[in-house]
Amino acid sequence: MSDTIVSRLRSLPRQDRRLVTVLAAAALVALIIGLAGGLLTALVRAGFLPALPESGYRFLSIHGVSAFFYWLYFAQAALLLGFSAAERGNGGEKTGLVRHPLALLGSIAMVLGFVLGLWASVMGSPPLYDGNPELLVDEPLTVLVFSLGYVMLGLGLILVPGSAIASLLSSLGRGRRRSLDALGFALLAWSGFLIVTGFAAIHAFLPALLWATGLGDFPEAQETGWHILFHNLHYLPLMATVVVWYILMQVLTGAKSAFGARFSKLVFSLYLVFVPPTSLYHMFLDPGLPEYVKVAGSALSLLVSVPTLTAFLVIVASLEIHARASGATGLFGWLRKLPWDHPATTAASLAVVNMMLGISLAFVLIQQKLAPLLSDTFFVPGYFHFFTVGTVSLSLLAGLSVLLPEMTGRHLRWPRLLRSLPWVASAGLLVFGSAGVAAGYMGVPRRVMDVTYGGEAPAVWSTLMGLVGLGGTVMALSLLVYAATVLASVFGGSKTAGIPFRAPIQWDGLPVGRNAAWTGPLSILVIAVAMYGFSIIGFELLQAVPLIASGATGH
Repeated sequence: MSDTIVSRLRSLPRQDRRLVTVLAAAALVALIIGLAGGLLTALVRAGFLPALPESGYRFLSIHGVSAFFYWLYFAQAALLLGFSAAERGNGGEKTGLVRHPLALLGSIAMVLGFVLGLWASVMGSPPLYDGNPELLVDEPLTVLVFSLGYVMLGLGLILVPGSAIASLLSSLGRGRRRSLDALGFALLAWSGFLIVTGFAAIHAFLPALLWATGLGDFPEAQETGWHILFHNLHYLPLMATVVVWYILMQVLTGAKSAFGARFSKLVFSLYLVFVPPTSLYHMFLDPGLPEYVKVAGSALSLLVSVPTLTAFLVIVASLEIHARASGATGLFGWLRKLPWDHPATTAASLAVVNMMLGISLAFVLIQQKLAPLLSDTFFVPGYFHFFTVGTVSLSLLAGLSVLLPEMTGRHLRWPRLLRSLPWVASAGLLVFGSAGVAAGYMGVPRRVMDVTYGGEAPAVWSTLMGLVGLGGTVMALSLLVYAATVLASVFGGSKTAGIPFRAPIQWDGLPVGRNAAWTGPLSILVIAVAMYGFSIIGFELLQAVPLIASGATGH
């Protein structure tokens, strides 16, 4: 294991370690609540849990607010602050956060936003995760509380990264390093993206907040603001994911990018180039969108995965090259060289596999001709969970399982259980996602709790949703146990100087020479074949769909 990042984490000031730990604990609590809401929603949709539709939508609201918003952003805030504070020491400065009060105020704002979001989800009509004021026009108090929660989240996403940026930049200057290395640059770009997302959240929900307080007109244009925000919410966690992978590669193996720091910086810069312009495809269902804009959006959307796939290639190829330099043979023999004793290795590795499935399916949805047919079907949650659960959540959990023991000085509890749970969660996700995608191809709507339509709907719909409920149950319960185990380790694990799972390898400095790396390129070939295969299946099946639930809200 690399002593560089780990030793800096251990030397952080106590107030910084406490703040990062609180944010991480808030993230795990948000994940547990979100998983419980998602589990109940899946059971209602599958017909396993008799409940009024309003109850199902309330469960869905809690799930969306807790898991899609606050779990993802609490975890990102904790990881960003922790590793930025440690990276500051890489430039000759002492480790620790600069402008600690900014991070503290931002964290308080995010926690307050989380409380308000949960309160709004149970106080009136279910607001879902977007809090559309058109659905709550008769309940301005619900709109006020809900919108205030997201505005507070946006404020937190501006203040917290501000502290991270100040910490990273303080390591530059006279007598210090002249430029950030690849990791420092990645953390800086990540911080900037979080700030942009914070402004997007305020832009989307401040008009509704002003209307609810009687200080502004009804927010007629909130849908456009929501699309901009949602696009950032959708893709920023993928950047966080690859940064976490990059960190884990160094912490668990000691290896660095085989392509050099300059190329890694270029890869992380691609997120700033390719992600913002591709938001047009979220608006394909807008009837007022000109045809040429739809065509441009469809073309641009093909570029959205370029940064993630490129970073994937860099990380996988670097690991394979270093493993072969240490003696690995065979096409996949290098995988046996990875430090599988650490739970983070299993979680991150399965996140990579799930990402391949998610990207293959995502290419179907971003096509102009298929998007109007699939965007309001269960295809969306079917494919989307390969990203949010299988890729991002597993990666963030892997990052926290490395970060938290160094912040608290406590062992992770039940490591063997933690190593097995990602496999169980991914198996449940495969059932959930496959059945959900098939249901989408069959025309099952995604915003309807009871898909039987009083017996008028095709019988296969209920069968597929039963599989969705079964897979969702396995997926949710396994991740809930994982999050609860990590949380219990923070507050009840045994004291230690560091994480107990020492990587048996140290690849830094190995002569990598001309070792070939085939796994990454072969994976891209598999993704391309799967992308075309799922698209062809979609075009063929959707011609015979008996019912399509369509709308004008996009994704």
